[in-house]
Formats: sequence, C-alpha cells, structure tokens
Amino acid sequence: MGSLCSKASSDNFAGAGRPLGSAPAPAGTSSVPKTVKVGGPPRTLGGGPGASPHGESADGLIDARSRAAAAAEARAQAAKPSGKLGAKLEAQKKMSRTEALQAASSDEQRARDIDASASALRHD
Repeated sequence: MGSLCSKASSDNFAGAGRPLGSAPAPAGTSSVPKTVKVGGPPRTLGGGPGASPHGESADGLIDARSRAAAAAEARAQAAKPSGKLGAKLEAQKKMSRTEALQAASSDEQRARDIDASASALRHD
C-alpha cells in the first residue's frame, strides 16, 4: 500500500561495495569565494558608511531622538478626540476596571429603579 504513492527507488546494492567498518567515500567539496568578507564592526540599520561602529554619531543620535519624539507627539495630538463624546471617551479610558464596573452597576440599578416606579404607576 505504501509503494502506491512512492517514487521508484534506485537499487541500493547496485554500486560498488566497501568492507564493513571502513569510512564512506569522501563527498565533493564546495568552494567559498575568497572575495566575500564576512564580519566587521556591527552597524545599525540605516547607518551609512560614515557612521560610527554603533551606527550613529553624537549629533545624529540626538537628531534622530528629537525627530522620533516630535513624530510621537504629533501622533498623540492627532489621536485625541474632540467634543463632548471625545471628552466622555477620554474619561472612560482613564477609569480603572473597578471604577468601570461600579459605574455599570449603578447604571443598571438606576434602570431597575425606573422600571419599578413605572410598574408601580401602572398598578401592575
């Protein structure tokens, strides 16, 4: 059943044999080009040829940090919602889990009280 889907195999005993305990025939070797240099000082991504071994110069590091900080500040300002709903959303985001659960519980209690008073007015 297993041979139904398998490839036709070559005969393992067709080649020349070797005595038991002897080493196998050496395989062909591949050559590595001598012109490729591997190693050197570590560099960070984007570090140019004039960069220091760590990839940044003193003024380049400060400049990169200030640009990253400015971009983060711009993203934070753009993400802030405005208006009444934005203020409510910000207040909800600042709530802890316990505060959020307490607020949901008080809302549910108020809804039950309103339903009970409406039921009493209808004389149910």
